[in-house]
Amino acid sequence: MNRPVLLVVAHGSRDPRHAATVQALVRRAGALRPGLRVETAFLDFNLPTVPGVLDRLAADGVRDVVALPLLLTRAFHAKADIPAVLRQAPPSLRIRQAEVLGPSPLLIAAVERRLYEAGLAPGDKSTTGVVLASAGSTDPEAIAVIAETARELRRTGWCSVRPAFASASLPRTEDAVRALRTDPGVRRVAVAPYVIAPGRLPDRIAAGATEADVLAGVLGPSPELARLLLERYDGAHAARPAVAHSA
Repeated sequence: MNRPVLLVVAHGSRDPRHAATVQALVRRAGALRPGLRVETAFLDFNLPTVPGVLDRLAADGVRDVVALPLLLTRAFHAKADIPAVLRQAPPSLRIRQAEVLGPSPLLIAAVERRLYEAGLAPGDKSTTGVVLASAGSTDPEAIAVIAETARELRRTGWCSVRPAFASASLPRTEDAVRALRTDPGVRRVAVAPYVIAPGRLPDRIAAGATEADVLAGVLGPSPELARLLLERYDGAHAARPAVAHSA
């Protein structure tokens, strides 16, 4: 039986680094699963668009698609935007929407990878405070997931971990950095962007990290994220088929 196509749906950005990073991540995931057809589409700003890719898949005779939101939390895009655009797909397609990426232990591992690449070592954990800086959301569920992710990161041994947000929510990155300076036992402060690709909000996180000792890179095409894409694909593939559009 043919496997469903994996369609990775990213938000998109005017920043060209965003699409390039998304494509690098998707290529890495595809390399881990030879023979699996993997496509990328964007909700806004970048090409190809989601409707365009869905039309092309239908024209190619594809029947089954797993649409994977390239999102760390279940906020507005996962709950509204993506389901709405998938409902407009050609009726010949059977589409299942996979779960968003977070929360997952693989994301914690990816954050730590970026912190170590920025110059920290596992032995620095007990004296380092980390700002887990996300893009931000007004969705209470998304905010709660970020807070829980910060707690999970803290449980791996970091001295202290505080969540921060580039927009929509508080505290901002710079305020969390200053707050960590007052935490007992914190000798250095690191900012870990909890975002997948570069863009306006990640740049805002970096601007707020000027008083930190270490600024890690975005999660990007890390091996952990590539594995997580396939994990979410497998979970949706194994689930009961659900038609995401109206015939």
